[in-house]
Amino acid sequence: MSIALIVFLALLGALVLYSVLIYNNLVSLKHAVTKAWANIDVLLKQRHDELPKLVETCRQYMKFEQETLERVISARNQVQTARESHNMQGLGQAESVLRLGLGNLFALAEDYPELKADQTFQHLQTRISGLENAIADRREFYNEAVNANNVRIEQFPDVIIANNFGFKAAELLEFSEAEKADVDMKALFT
Repeated sequence: MSIALIVFLALLGALVLYSVLIYNNLVSLKHAVTKAWANIDVLLKQRHDELPKLVETCRQYMKFEQETLERVISARNQVQTARESHNMQGLGQAESVLRLGLGNLFALAEDYPELKADQTFQHLQTRISGLENAIADRREFYNEAVNANNVRIEQFPDVIIANNFGFKAAELLEFSEAEKADVDMKALFT
């Protein structure tokens, strides 16, 4: 064997090995996005299951606030539909509506001392607030995983492997400007 052939085969082997490493890293990033979404999905499902209990508890006390309760249930259903279809833009919009509805519901609860004192309401309010915080944390992890994936599949030489093996960009989970704005506490209590 000639030295030129040995060098060529060594370079070819190194190129194949490097391509395999790139491919494996891209697979790892893709699955990190899937895992991050699954973590959000679990929390959204838990909150989805808790909201009817909260609304029913409130309904017993808030006979004149049906519109607020109906908006929360409607928003819950919109979140569920977007979640099931993996529609990140729709989910962001539905989450904004749901969070506003929950804020209004908790603000209205201030007008009902019996409701505020109800153990079930207190438990559900604490549980849902905890889920909201956990969802916010998981959104951050999801968006970080999406960003790492999207940057990597656009970088050279990874883009060559990504294009040849069908790796696609993932969609960030973004929220409306209303979701990001400071809460107007005065408006919640009027």
